[in-house]
Amino acid sequence: MTSSVDASAVDAPRSVELVEHAPASRLALPDAVGRALAASDIVDATPDPYTPGHWLLRAGSKVGVVAVTAPGGGEPVTVRITPKVPIVRLFFLLGYSLDPRRNWRDGEVEVAEHRDLLPALAHAVERQVDRALRQGLLQGYRATEESALVVRGRVREAEQIRRRFGAMLPIEVAYDEFTTDIAENRILRAAVERLLRLPGVPRDVRRRLLHQRARLTNVTAIVRGQPIPDWRPTRLNSRYHQALRLSRVVLDGASAEHAPGDMRIDGFLFDMNKLFEDFVTTALQETFQDWGRGSGGHTARLQDSHYLDEASAIRMKPDFVLYGPDSTPCAVVDAKYKAERPGGYPDADLYQMLAYCTALGLREGHLVYAKGNAPHAAHQVRHAGIVIHQHALDLDQEPAGLLADIGSVAELLADTPRV
Repeated sequence: MTSSVDASAVDAPRSVELVEHAPASRLALPDAVGRALAASDIVDATPDPYTPGHWLLRAGSKVGVVAVTAPGGGEPVTVRITPKVPIVRLFFLLGYSLDPRRNWRDGEVEVAEHRDLLPALAHAVERQVDRALRQGLLQGYRATEESALVVRGRVREAEQIRRRFGAMLPIEVAYDEFTTDIAENRILRAAVERLLRLPGVPRDVRRRLLHQRARLTNVTAIVRGQPIPDWRPTRLNSRYHQALRLSRVVLDGASAEHAPGDMRIDGFLFDMNKLFEDFVTTALQETFQDWGRGSGGHTARLQDSHYLDEASAIRMKPDFVLYGPDSTPCAVVDAKYKAERPGGYPDADLYQMLAYCTALGLREGHLVYAKGNAPHAAHQVRHAGIVIHQHALDLDQEPAGLLADIGSVAELLADTPRV
Protein backbone atom coordinates (compact mmCIF):
# COMPACT_ATOMS: atom_id res chain seq x y z
CA MET A 1 0.00 0.00 0.00
CA THR A 2 1.42 3.41 -0.92
CA SER A 3 1.76 5.79 1.99
CA SER A 4 -0.65 8.70 1.88
CA VAL A 5 0.39 12.35 1.79
CA ASP A 6 -0.82 15.21 3.96
CA ALA A 7 -4.44 16.15 3.35
CA SER A 8 -3.49 19.74 2.58
CA ALA A 9 -1.05 18.79 -0.14
CA VAL A 10 -1.91 19.76 -3.67
CA ASP A 11 -0.09 16.99 -5.51
CA ALA A 12 -1.46 13.45 -5.61
CA PRO A 13 0.73 10.43 -4.86
CA ARG A 14 2.50 9.28 -7.99
CA SER A 15 1.43 5.66 -7.51
CA VAL A 16 -1.36 3.82 -5.68
CA GLU A 17 -0.98 0.08 -5.03
CA LEU A 18 -4.13 -1.99 -4.44
CA VAL A 19 -4.83 -5.71 -4.23
CA GLU A 20 -7.84 -7.36 -5.81
CA HIS A 21 -10.73 -7.66 -3.30
CA ALA A 22 -8.55 -6.43 -0.43
CA PRO A 23 -9.89 -4.10 2.31
CA ALA A 24 -10.19 -0.42 1.40
CA SER A 25 -7.08 1.77 1.51
CA ARG A 26 -7.23 5.34 2.83
CA LEU A 27 -5.24 7.74 0.62
CA ALA A 28 -4.81 11.47 0.06
CA LEU A 29 -6.09 12.28 -3.43
CA PRO A 30 -7.24 15.44 -5.22
CA ASP A 31 -11.03 15.45 -5.38
CA ALA A 32 -10.94 15.50 -9.19
CA VAL A 33 -8.92 12.26 -9.27
CA GLY A 34 -11.12 10.64 -6.63
CA ARG A 35 -14.29 11.55 -8.53
CA ALA A 36 -12.81 10.22 -11.76
CA LEU A 37 -12.02 6.89 -10.13
CA ALA A 38 -15.50 6.74 -8.58
CA ALA A 39 -17.14 7.33 -11.97
CA SER A 40 -14.81 5.03 -13.92
CA ASP A 41 -15.93 1.74 -12.31
CA ILE A 42 -12.26 0.79 -12.01
CA VAL A 43 -12.27 0.73 -8.20
CA ASP A 44 -14.75 1.55 -5.46
CA ALA A 45 -13.88 5.12 -4.47
CA THR A 46 -15.65 7.09 -1.73
CA PRO A 47 -14.60 10.28 0.09
CA ASP A 48 -13.36 9.76 3.62
CA PRO A 49 -16.20 11.16 5.77
CA TYR A 50 -13.78 12.21 8.55
CA THR A 51 -10.75 13.64 6.72
CA PRO A 52 -11.09 16.16 3.85
CA GLY A 53 -8.88 15.42 0.85
CA HIS A 54 -8.74 11.69 1.58
CA TRP A 55 -10.48 8.90 -0.28
CA LEU A 56 -11.19 5.25 0.49
CA LEU A 57 -10.18 3.04 -2.45
CA ARG A 58 -11.08 -0.63 -2.74
CA ALA A 59 -10.30 -2.85 -5.72
CA GLY A 60 -12.89 -5.28 -6.97
CA SER A 61 -12.41 -7.96 -9.60
CA LYS A 62 -10.57 -5.78 -12.12
CA VAL A 63 -6.78 -6.03 -12.12
CA GLY A 64 -4.18 -4.14 -14.09
CA VAL A 65 -2.91 -0.57 -14.24
CA VAL A 66 -4.43 2.80 -15.13
CA ALA A 67 -3.04 6.34 -15.15
CA VAL A 68 -5.41 9.13 -14.12
CA THR A 69 -4.61 12.75 -15.04
CA ALA A 70 -6.67 15.45 -13.33
CA PRO A 71 -7.91 18.57 -15.18
CA GLY A 72 -5.20 21.16 -15.59
CA GLY A 73 -2.47 18.61 -16.23
CA GLY A 74 0.13 17.71 -13.65
CA GLU A 75 1.63 14.35 -12.86
CA PRO A 76 -0.75 11.43 -13.52
CA VAL A 77 -1.69 9.12 -10.66
CA THR A 78 -0.94 5.50 -11.53
CA VAL A 79 -3.28 2.96 -9.95
CA ARG A 80 -1.98 -0.63 -9.94
CA ILE A 81 -4.30 -3.45 -8.94
CA THR A 82 -2.54 -6.74 -8.27
CA PRO A 83 -4.41 -10.05 -8.64
CA LYS A 84 -4.48 -12.52 -5.76
CA VAL A 85 -3.72 -15.32 -8.21
CA PRO A 86 0.02 -15.61 -9.02
CA ILE A 87 0.87 -14.16 -12.42
CA VAL A 88 2.03 -17.49 -13.82
CA ARG A 89 -1.31 -19.08 -12.85
CA LEU A 90 -3.27 -16.15 -14.26
CA PHE A 91 -1.52 -16.54 -17.59
CA PHE A 92 -2.32 -20.24 -17.63
CA LEU A 93 -6.01 -19.39 -17.21
CA LEU A 94 -5.75 -16.80 -19.97
CA GLY A 95 -3.78 -19.02 -22.34
CA TYR A 96 -6.12 -21.97 -21.87
CA SER A 97 -9.18 -19.78 -22.45
CA LEU A 98 -7.69 -18.42 -25.68
CA ASP A 99 -6.50 -21.77 -27.04
CA PRO A 100 -7.05 -24.96 -25.00
CA ARG A 101 -4.83 -26.98 -27.32
CA ARG A 102 -1.81 -24.75 -26.64
CA ASN A 103 -2.18 -23.59 -23.07
CA TRP A 104 1.38 -22.39 -22.36
CA ARG A 105 2.37 -25.37 -20.25
CA ASP A 106 5.24 -25.91 -22.68
CA GLY A 107 6.99 -22.72 -21.53
CA GLU A 108 6.51 -20.82 -24.78
CA VAL A 109 5.99 -17.60 -22.83
CA GLU A 110 8.12 -16.91 -19.78
CA VAL A 111 6.05 -14.80 -17.40
CA ALA A 112 7.14 -16.09 -13.98
CA GLU A 113 9.98 -13.53 -13.84
CA HIS A 114 7.44 -10.69 -13.79
CA ARG A 115 5.51 -10.07 -10.59
CA ASP A 116 3.09 -7.48 -12.03
CA LEU A 117 0.40 -8.08 -14.61
CA LEU A 118 1.20 -5.41 -17.18
CA PRO A 119 4.96 -6.14 -17.44
CA ALA A 120 4.17 -9.84 -17.82
CA LEU A 121 1.57 -9.17 -20.50
CA ALA A 122 3.81 -6.75 -22.41
CA HIS A 123 6.64 -9.28 -22.31
CA ALA A 124 4.36 -12.08 -23.50
CA VAL A 125 2.94 -10.03 -26.38
CA GLU A 126 6.38 -8.89 -27.52
CA ARG A 127 7.74 -12.45 -27.49
CA GLN A 128 4.78 -13.78 -29.46
CA VAL A 129 4.92 -10.92 -31.97
CA ASP A 130 8.64 -11.59 -32.45
CA ARG A 131 7.95 -15.28 -33.12
CA ALA A 132 5.21 -14.39 -35.58
CA LEU A 133 7.43 -12.00 -37.56
CA ARG A 134 10.63 -14.08 -37.69
CA GLN A 135 9.76 -15.30 -41.19
CA GLY A 136 8.79 -11.81 -42.31
CA LEU A 137 5.44 -10.05 -42.37
CA LEU A 138 2.49 -12.15 -43.44
CA GLN A 139 1.05 -11.20 -46.82
CA GLY A 140 -2.47 -11.63 -48.06
CA TYR A 141 -5.11 -10.26 -50.39
CA ARG A 142 -6.94 -7.09 -49.44
CA ALA A 143 -10.00 -5.80 -51.27
CA THR A 144 -9.20 -2.30 -52.58
CA GLU A 145 -11.42 0.30 -54.22
CA GLU A 146 -9.84 3.44 -55.67
CA SER A 147 -9.66 5.94 -58.50
CA ALA A 148 -6.89 5.11 -60.99
CA LEU A 149 -5.54 6.20 -64.36
CA VAL A 150 -5.31 2.63 -65.64
CA VAL A 151 -7.71 -0.29 -65.44
CA ARG A 152 -6.81 -2.73 -62.68
CA GLY A 153 -9.17 -5.49 -61.65
CA ARG A 154 -12.73 -4.56 -62.57
CA VAL A 155 -14.34 -1.23 -63.33
CA ARG A 156 -17.01 -0.09 -60.89
CA GLU A 157 -19.41 1.09 -63.55
CA ALA A 158 -22.05 2.50 -61.23
CA GLU A 159 -19.47 4.53 -59.32
CA GLN A 160 -17.87 5.69 -62.58
CA ILE A 161 -21.18 7.08 -63.81
CA ARG A 162 -22.12 8.61 -60.45
CA ARG A 163 -18.79 10.30 -59.82
CA ARG A 164 -17.38 11.06 -63.29
CA PHE A 165 -20.51 11.91 -65.29
CA GLY A 166 -19.26 10.16 -68.42
CA ALA A 167 -15.59 11.21 -68.17
CA MET A 168 -13.11 8.49 -69.09
CA LEU A 169 -10.46 9.34 -66.49
CA PRO A 170 -9.83 8.66 -63.69
CA ILE A 171 -11.39 5.21 -63.58
CA GLU A 172 -13.16 3.77 -60.52
CA VAL A 173 -11.71 0.29 -60.07
CA ALA A 174 -11.85 -2.56 -57.54
CA TYR A 175 -9.18 -5.22 -57.19
CA ASP A 176 -7.55 -7.60 -54.70
CA GLU A 177 -4.06 -6.44 -53.73
CA PHE A 178 -1.42 -8.85 -52.42
CA THR A 179 0.11 -6.87 -49.56
CA THR A 180 1.39 -6.90 -46.00
CA ASP A 181 -1.20 -4.25 -45.07
CA ILE A 182 -3.75 -6.83 -43.89
CA ALA A 183 -5.88 -7.25 -40.79
CA GLU A 184 -3.44 -9.57 -39.01
CA ASN A 185 -0.53 -7.12 -39.21
CA ARG A 186 -2.74 -4.14 -38.35
CA ILE A 187 -3.88 -5.89 -35.15
CA LEU A 188 -0.28 -6.61 -34.14
CA ARG A 189 0.74 -3.01 -34.71
CA ALA A 190 -2.27 -1.70 -32.77
CA ALA A 191 -1.45 -3.93 -29.77
CA VAL A 192 2.23 -2.94 -29.78
CA GLU A 193 1.39 0.76 -29.93
CA ARG A 194 -1.21 0.34 -27.22
CA LEU A 195 1.35 -1.23 -24.87
CA LEU A 196 3.86 1.54 -25.61
CA ARG A 197 1.32 4.10 -24.37
CA LEU A 198 0.69 2.34 -21.05
CA PRO A 199 2.50 3.17 -17.81
CA GLY A 200 4.57 0.53 -16.08
CA VAL A 201 6.07 -1.30 -19.08
CA PRO A 202 9.71 -2.15 -18.20
CA ARG A 203 12.40 -0.33 -20.14
CA ASP A 204 13.87 -3.44 -21.77
CA VAL A 205 10.41 -4.64 -22.85
CA ARG A 206 9.58 -1.18 -24.19
CA ARG A 207 12.78 -1.20 -26.24
CA ARG A 208 11.84 -4.53 -27.81
CA LEU A 209 8.30 -3.29 -28.48
CA LEU A 210 9.75 -0.30 -30.33
CA HIS A 211 11.71 -2.74 -32.48
CA GLN A 212 8.51 -4.65 -33.29
CA ARG A 213 6.75 -1.41 -34.20
CA ALA A 214 9.58 -0.56 -36.59
CA ARG A 215 9.08 -3.93 -38.32
CA LEU A 216 5.39 -3.04 -38.77
CA THR A 217 5.95 0.56 -39.83
CA ASN A 218 4.54 0.07 -43.36
CA VAL A 219 1.28 -1.33 -42.01
CA THR A 220 -1.62 1.09 -41.70
CA ALA A 221 -2.20 2.14 -38.11
CA ILE A 222 -5.67 1.74 -36.63
CA VAL A 223 -6.89 5.21 -35.78
CA ARG A 224 -8.31 5.61 -32.28
CA GLY A 225 -12.04 5.00 -32.42
CA GLN A 226 -11.91 2.71 -35.45
CA PRO A 227 -13.13 -0.87 -34.98
CA ILE A 228 -10.52 -3.59 -34.69
CA PRO A 229 -10.50 -5.57 -37.97
CA ASP A 230 -11.63 -9.17 -37.87
CA TRP A 231 -9.30 -12.05 -38.63
CA ARG A 232 -9.95 -15.73 -39.21
CA PRO A 233 -7.52 -18.49 -38.15
CA THR A 234 -6.30 -20.43 -41.18
CA ARG A 235 -3.39 -22.65 -42.10
CA LEU A 236 -1.71 -19.71 -43.85
CA ASN A 237 -1.65 -17.48 -40.77
CA SER A 238 -0.99 -20.24 -38.21
CA ARG A 239 2.30 -18.67 -37.05
CA TYR A 240 0.32 -15.55 -36.09
CA HIS A 241 -2.39 -17.27 -34.03
CA GLN A 242 -0.89 -16.88 -30.55
CA ALA A 243 0.27 -13.31 -31.17
CA LEU A 244 -3.13 -12.29 -32.53
CA ARG A 245 -5.04 -13.80 -29.63
CA LEU A 246 -2.84 -12.03 -27.11
CA SER A 247 -3.06 -8.79 -29.09
CA ARG A 248 -6.85 -8.91 -28.92
CA VAL A 249 -6.56 -9.32 -25.14
CA VAL A 250 -4.54 -6.10 -25.04
CA LEU A 251 -6.96 -4.22 -27.27
CA ASP A 252 -10.12 -5.56 -25.62
CA GLY A 253 -8.76 -4.81 -22.13
CA ALA A 254 -8.07 -1.16 -22.83
CA SER A 255 -9.83 1.22 -20.46
CA ALA A 256 -11.45 4.44 -21.59
CA GLU A 257 -8.73 6.84 -22.63
CA HIS A 258 -10.77 10.02 -22.15
CA ALA A 259 -13.20 11.00 -19.44
CA PRO A 260 -15.61 13.96 -19.46
CA GLY A 261 -13.96 17.36 -19.38
CA ASP A 262 -10.18 17.53 -19.17
CA MET A 263 -9.88 14.30 -17.18
CA ARG A 264 -7.82 11.55 -18.80
CA ILE A 265 -7.83 7.88 -17.82
CA ASP A 266 -5.56 5.52 -19.72
CA GLY A 267 -4.68 1.93 -18.88
CA PHE A 268 -5.27 -1.78 -19.17
CA LEU A 269 -7.52 -3.97 -17.03
CA PHE A 270 -8.44 -7.64 -16.77
CA ASP A 271 -11.82 -8.56 -15.35
CA MET A 272 -11.13 -11.62 -13.22
CA ASN A 273 -14.85 -12.47 -13.23
CA LYS A 274 -14.78 -12.82 -17.01
CA LEU A 275 -11.42 -14.59 -17.08
CA PHE A 276 -12.53 -17.21 -14.54
CA GLU A 277 -15.85 -17.75 -16.32
CA ASP A 278 -14.10 -18.18 -19.68
CA PHE A 279 -11.62 -20.67 -18.25
CA VAL A 280 -14.20 -22.84 -16.48
CA THR A 281 -16.61 -23.02 -19.42
CA THR A 282 -13.84 -23.57 -21.97
CA ALA A 283 -12.25 -26.31 -19.84
CA LEU A 284 -15.59 -28.09 -19.36
CA GLN A 285 -16.37 -27.86 -23.07
CA GLU A 286 -12.92 -29.16 -23.95
CA THR A 287 -13.33 -32.06 -21.50
CA PHE A 288 -16.53 -33.25 -23.15
CA GLN A 289 -15.00 -32.86 -26.60
CA ASP A 290 -12.04 -34.99 -25.53
CA TRP A 291 -14.37 -37.67 -24.22
CA GLY A 292 -15.99 -37.82 -27.64
CA ARG A 293 -18.23 -40.83 -28.06
CA GLY A 294 -17.50 -41.89 -24.52
CA SER A 295 -19.51 -38.90 -23.29
CA GLY A 296 -22.70 -40.54 -24.57
CA GLY A 297 -23.28 -38.00 -27.32
CA HIS A 298 -23.29 -34.94 -25.06
CA THR A 299 -22.87 -31.48 -26.55
CA ALA A 300 -22.04 -28.30 -24.64
CA ARG A 301 -23.11 -24.74 -25.35
CA LEU A 302 -21.91 -21.57 -23.70
CA GLN A 303 -24.20 -18.67 -22.83
CA ASP A 304 -27.17 -20.43 -24.44
CA SER A 305 -30.46 -18.53 -24.15
CA HIS A 306 -33.40 -20.00 -22.24
CA TYR A 307 -36.55 -18.55 -20.71
CA LEU A 308 -37.78 -18.71 -17.14
CA ASP A 309 -41.48 -18.13 -17.86
CA GLU A 310 -44.00 -19.71 -20.23
CA ALA A 311 -44.46 -16.41 -22.09
CA SER A 312 -40.71 -16.28 -22.91
CA ALA A 313 -40.46 -12.79 -21.43
CA ILE A 314 -37.71 -13.45 -18.86
CA ARG A 315 -34.56 -14.55 -20.65
CA MET A 316 -31.66 -16.20 -18.86
CA LYS A 317 -28.22 -17.24 -20.13
CA PRO A 318 -26.42 -19.84 -18.01
CA ASP A 319 -22.66 -19.94 -18.49
CA PHE A 320 -22.66 -23.62 -19.52
CA VAL A 321 -25.48 -26.01 -20.51
CA LEU A 322 -24.84 -29.66 -21.36
CA TYR A 323 -27.27 -31.35 -23.75
CA GLY A 324 -27.92 -35.05 -24.17
CA PRO A 325 -28.21 -37.06 -27.41
CA ASP A 326 -31.86 -35.97 -27.74
CA SER A 327 -30.84 -32.26 -27.46
CA THR A 328 -32.55 -31.81 -24.08
CA PRO A 329 -30.65 -30.07 -21.28
CA CYS A 330 -29.04 -32.53 -18.87
CA ALA A 331 -26.78 -30.26 -16.78
CA VAL A 332 -26.23 -26.57 -16.03
CA VAL A 333 -23.19 -24.74 -14.63
CA ASP A 334 -22.54 -21.15 -13.57
CA ALA A 335 -19.00 -19.97 -12.85
CA LYS A 336 -18.63 -17.36 -10.12
CA TYR A 337 -15.37 -15.63 -9.25
CA LYS A 338 -16.28 -13.98 -5.97
CA ALA A 339 -14.60 -12.17 -3.13
CA GLU A 340 -14.25 -14.13 0.06
CA ARG A 341 -17.00 -13.35 2.58
CA PRO A 342 -17.26 -14.37 6.23
CA GLY A 343 -20.58 -16.10 5.63
CA GLY A 344 -19.44 -18.17 2.67
CA TYR A 345 -20.84 -17.81 -0.85
CA PRO A 346 -23.50 -15.19 -1.62
CA ASP A 347 -27.02 -16.61 -1.45
CA ALA A 348 -28.05 -14.80 -4.64
CA ASP A 349 -26.08 -17.37 -6.65
CA LEU A 350 -28.19 -20.15 -5.15
CA TYR A 351 -31.42 -18.41 -6.09
CA GLN A 352 -30.15 -17.93 -9.64
CA MET A 353 -29.17 -21.59 -9.96
CA LEU A 354 -32.55 -22.67 -8.57
CA ALA A 355 -34.23 -20.69 -11.36
CA TYR A 356 -31.99 -22.36 -13.95
CA CYS A 357 -32.78 -25.86 -12.68
CA THR A 358 -36.52 -25.15 -12.52
CA ALA A 359 -36.69 -23.74 -16.06
CA LEU A 360 -34.49 -26.49 -17.54
CA GLY A 361 -36.22 -29.34 -15.69
CA LEU A 362 -33.09 -30.50 -13.85
CA ARG A 363 -32.80 -32.03 -10.39
CA GLU A 364 -29.25 -30.76 -9.86
CA GLY A 365 -27.33 -27.56 -10.62
CA HIS A 366 -23.66 -26.74 -10.25
CA LEU A 367 -21.97 -23.53 -9.13
CA VAL A 368 -18.19 -23.37 -9.64
CA TYR A 369 -16.17 -20.84 -7.62
CA ALA A 370 -12.58 -19.86 -7.18
CA LYS A 371 -11.52 -21.40 -3.90
CA GLY A 372 -12.42 -19.15 -0.98
CA ASN A 373 -13.50 -19.74 2.58
CA ALA A 374 -16.20 -22.37 1.91
CA PRO A 375 -15.65 -26.04 1.04
CA HIS A 376 -17.63 -28.06 -1.45
CA ALA A 377 -21.28 -28.10 -0.42
CA ALA A 378 -24.61 -29.50 -1.64
CA HIS A 379 -27.93 -27.89 -0.74
CA GLN A 380 -31.25 -29.77 -0.95
CA VAL A 381 -33.99 -27.25 -1.74
CA ARG A 382 -37.11 -27.75 0.34
CA HIS A 383 -40.29 -28.91 -1.48
CA ALA A 384 -38.48 -28.79 -4.85
CA GLY A 385 -36.39 -31.98 -5.03
CA ILE A 386 -33.48 -29.94 -6.42
CA VAL A 387 -29.88 -30.18 -5.21
CA ILE A 388 -27.48 -27.28 -5.81
CA HIS A 389 -23.79 -28.19 -5.72
CA GLN A 390 -21.05 -25.67 -4.96
CA HIS A 391 -17.57 -26.59 -6.21
CA ALA A 392 -14.39 -24.73 -5.27
CA LEU A 393 -11.39 -24.66 -7.64
CA ASP A 394 -7.94 -23.93 -6.23
CA LEU A 395 -6.39 -21.64 -8.85
CA ASP A 396 -3.00 -21.68 -7.13
CA GLN A 397 -2.29 -25.33 -7.97
CA GLU A 398 -0.43 -26.81 -10.92
CA PRO A 399 -2.35 -26.81 -14.24
CA ALA A 400 -2.63 -30.61 -14.27
CA GLY A 401 -4.35 -30.60 -10.88
CA LEU A 402 -6.69 -27.79 -11.85
CA LEU A 403 -7.76 -29.56 -15.04
CA ALA A 404 -8.23 -32.78 -13.07
CA ASP A 405 -10.63 -30.92 -10.77
CA ILE A 406 -12.51 -29.71 -13.83
CA GLY A 407 -12.72 -33.32 -15.03
CA SER A 408 -14.25 -34.35 -11.71
CA VAL A 409 -16.95 -31.69 -12.11
CA ALA A 410 -17.58 -32.89 -15.68
CA GLU A 411 -18.18 -36.44 -14.46
CA LEU A 412 -20.90 -35.17 -12.12
CA LEU A 413 -22.51 -33.20 -14.94
CA ALA A 414 -22.82 -36.26 -17.17
CA ASP A 415 -24.81 -38.03 -14.40
CA THR A 416 -27.19 -35.19 -13.55
CA PRO A 417 -30.78 -36.53 -13.33
CA ARG A 418 -33.74 -34.76 -14.89
CA VAL A 419 -37.04 -33.99 -13.20
